[in-house]
Amino acid sequence: MCMFCAAIPTAAAAGLALDSQQRKEAEKKGKPVPRIRPFLLLTAGVIFLLILGSVFFHTRFPRFG
Repeated sequence: MCMFCAAIPTAAAAGLALDSQQRKEAEKKGKPVPRIRPFLLLTAGVIFLLILGSVFFHTRFPRFG
């Protein structure tokens, strides 16, 4: 498995953990959960870039994929 393919689930898990932590802290303080959740947007961007890197890697170097 290439480094891009291995990093996708890791990035997703880390992003969801950070979002969950942010939501729990907001609930603990009695504040509403933010409408725009930056960790989910950042996670989606990172996963998109990893997918692009994976596609490039697998099409450019097919013998390693």
